[in-house]
Formats: sequence, structure tokens, C-alpha cells
Amino acid sequence: MARISEIEDALSSGGGRRGRRAGGGAEARRAKRGGGTTPKNRYIQRQIPPYEILSEENLALIEENAETVLQEIGIEFRDDPEALAMWKEAGADVDGERVRFPRGLCRKLCETIPTSFTQHARNPERSVEIGGNNTVFAPVYGPPFVRDIEGGRRYATIEDFRNFVKLAYMAPALHHSGGTVCEPVDIPVNKRHFDMVYAHLRYSDMPFMGSVTAPERAEDSVAMAKLVFGEDFVETNTVMINLINANSPMTFDATMLGALKVYARHNQACIVTPFILSGAMAPVTPVGVMTQTLAEALAGLAFSQLVRPGSPMVLGSFASSISMQSGAPTFGTPEPALVLYGMAALARRLGVPFRSGGSLCGSKLPDAQAAHESTQTLIPTLLGGVNFVLHAAGWLEGGLVSSYEKFVIDVDQLGMMQTFAGGYDLSENGQAMDALREVGPGSHFLGCAHTQANFETAFYRSAIADNNSFEQWEAEGARDAFTRANALYKKTLADYQAPALDPAIDEALRAFIQKRKDSMPDAFT
Repeated sequence: MARISEIEDALSSGGGRRGRRAGGGAEARRAKRGGGTTPKNRYIQRQIPPYEILSEENLALIEENAETVLQEIGIEFRDDPEALAMWKEAGADVDGERVRFPRGLCRKLCETIPTSFTQHARNPERSVEIGGNNTVFAPVYGPPFVRDIEGGRRYATIEDFRNFVKLAYMAPALHHSGGTVCEPVDIPVNKRHFDMVYAHLRYSDMPFMGSVTAPERAEDSVAMAKLVFGEDFVETNTVMINLINANSPMTFDATMLGALKVYARHNQACIVTPFILSGAMAPVTPVGVMTQTLAEALAGLAFSQLVRPGSPMVLGSFASSISMQSGAPTFGTPEPALVLYGMAALARRLGVPFRSGGSLCGSKLPDAQAAHESTQTLIPTLLGGVNFVLHAAGWLEGGLVSSYEKFVIDVDQLGMMQTFAGGYDLSENGQAMDALREVGPGSHFLGCAHTQANFETAFYRSAIADNNSFEQWEAEGARDAFTRANALYKKTLADYQAPALDPAIDEALRAFIQKRKDSMPDAFT
């Protein structure tokens, strides 16, 4: 089989048929691909159908079981009298903090949720459409630790946070800046949300997520967004998406409900996600998990429509299995994939966007375990038809760690998924009949006109994988993927240039942050 260098030389010389093309030949093309900033990919508009596992009859059974959970068992809405009063007025049975719902009530309320919506970025070219046949990749969310080769595992700082925002901004296959890409523990708990939201607004021009750790922090996020986008625009358009987790099993707490109410009232999107470790917070069977997930999500989504009918929402599913020996969460196993496929179908039947999946793993390093488990999560994510993918890059150690090296390794895999989601090219160029006619029997396609015309875009080319000869790989330091990823993330940060931001807006943001920080004492708990 011809080596890459031989193929490039054949292409540059026309395989003996054509003269050398202008631009320096193979060396120039290798240099062109190896340097510079890769253009940002648009969010995925899938050209492949979703993979369906469950029949209509099976899906209807799960929906019926979820309605039974809502009617007979109910959902607790804790420490929120306003929420309980709203449910009582809507016709639900409120007993203390337990709410039971007449069959069909939650599903009826969900009819006002948009089937898809635009999340506007401050750079309009980076806005994304969430729902339908679209997939949006967002980075890891929530880890208190970070890791790289030199520093090892350590608590995250605001500098780490900014670094991950910059890496996401530079990554061609990420479409979203995310939210808490790591938890900056060097800033007081009650003040760090200002620095995190500001980092997304200053160091990126992509869509981002707001704070949900307290209702007042959600209000601060909305206020900062209004300084950038304008008050009227925020009230009538969606510029933030925000993660609201059910406290499974079958409970919503005051913190999540408070943040949900803030965002819904301001027309900002929320992802209502039951966070489930199967066997601990839900039954051990995939159908049992789906039943509980659907019931909890329906209650949260329906409540958002009591707050503001028509506010954009996303049905979320995060379901992991656990080790029945240690109780630790496990990832990349078959059962969560089955849950993902089923929940995606249930969301489509409900007519709302869906969030799940990512590049999840339990490994402590970006090793073979991390690669296998992440792939076993990412492929169902794409094939299942997930619309919003949190944790698409950087997740390590069961979500405790944001890894620099794994971040860029995952981004490389996301690029492959984006190419795969484009499906088949059935155009005249894709059919390649001219190449077949030109080459004919017994020759090769290296120098034909069609190959020359498509050389630079024909195949996905990994930024991480090494496909050179053993001799060349050894001469260049015999580096493994972990080491290559370390060099790539550092080069990416070195090449980073901040997107433009109006100085007056930047000044207004800084003044708002300083005023709000000065109004409260530091709190680290």
C-alpha cells in the first residue's frame, strides 16, 4: 500500500499525467493543513435518520407507565410554596409537597414548548438551532478538578476556566461555549458565577449557559446577558440555555425550581434533566429508568409552561449504570445507550428538543478505557438524534475532572461525528463517474482529475492520530496520543485571539460585576 508521502507526491505530480500544480506541491499542502486556525464548523444538521429501537407499542407503554407514576406516586416540589400554588391552580392534587397529576395534564402543558428554537450568540454566525434534525456539541460541565500531564490532578481555578473557554472557542467541532466547564474554586462560591459568565462573554462569541446554583445568580446571568444583547432582545429571544437537574428520584428542590422560574420568565431556555445513576436513583432496568426519567422530565417541563407558556425547553436524560460491587458510576456500558435511544424517541414523540450523551468515561486518564467508554457514549449520541450534547469534550473520571488532553482528543472525535452525520454525497461529484471513466481497469486513482480536485477535502484528517511510518513516528519522538494532545492544547491556547467585544459593553459588564461583588461578603460554602 502506498504511503501518505508517496500519495501526496503522486497527487502533486499528477501521477505522471499532469505537471506540478502551483502552490509548492505536497510540502506546501502538508504545511497548509498543519498550521493556522481551523474554520469553525456550523452546528450539525444531520443527514442520517435516527436509530430507532423501540416500536410504537413499546414507546406507548413507557408513556403510559410514566403517566401512572405522575398520577399515583407523584413528584415532590420541595421548599417552594409558589410552585405548589401554581400546580394547585392548574388542577393537580397537592398534598404537602407531593404533587400528583391528572393523566395527560403534564403532556398537555408541554404542547406550548417550541419544537425547536434558536439560541443566539453574540456573533450571529455562531447562533445555533436546537431541535429537529440538529445536533449541538457543548463541552464538559461541572468538574471541580482539572488535569494535564504536567500539573496532574488539581483543583480548578478561574485561569483553568478561561483556558477551557478559549479551547472551546478555538475547537472547530464544538458549537457552544458551555457553562461550568470547570469549577473555579479560587473564587468565593457566591461570586464565581460572575467570573464564569463574563469569561464566556469576553473570551468567546459562541452561545453559552448561565448560572443555576441560586435564583439570584440566575438573575445576575440574565442581567449580564442584557448588557450584551439588549434588554428587549433578551426578553423576546433566547440567548442562554441552562441546566436544571431533577433531584432524582421524583424530586425537584428549591434551588433548581428557583433558577428555572427565573429563566423561564425571561424566555431563556432550560434543560430539565433527571440525573440518574441506575440502581441507586432509579430502577436497574432500562425501561424502568426511562419511565422515571420521562415522568420527572414531564413534571419539570410542564411547570416551566405554568411560569411562561411558550418558553423554550429541552428534555434531558442523564442515565448512568453503577458498579453493583462498589456503587461507583460506570460509563460506556450498554444499558445507558439503550436508555438514550429510547428517551430520544420519547422526546420526538413529545415534540420537544432532547439533550443527552457526550464523551463520558470513568477512567482516571485519557487512556484506552477513556477512549472506549467515550466512543460507546458518543456513537449512540449521534445515532440516537440528540439535539444538545453536554459533556461532548473534556469529561474524565466520571465527571470529576476536566482534562486538557482529553478535551482536544474528544474534539477530534466530534469532528469525525460531524462528517459522518453529513451522510452521503449523491451529487455528480459524489458519484465520481468521471473518475471511474478516466482511470478504467488496472490503473490507480492517485493522479486522476477527480482525486486532484477533491484531495484536500476527501477524507477527515485527524489532528491527534499518527498514521506515519514506524520509522517516522520513532524519529519524531515516538509520542503517544496523550502526549500529542498535550502539545496540541498548548499550541491552541498559544494561537488563541479573543473575539472583538465593544469596549463600552465590556466596561458595563465589569462595572456590574464589581458593584454586585461589593454588595456581598465572600462565602466559600
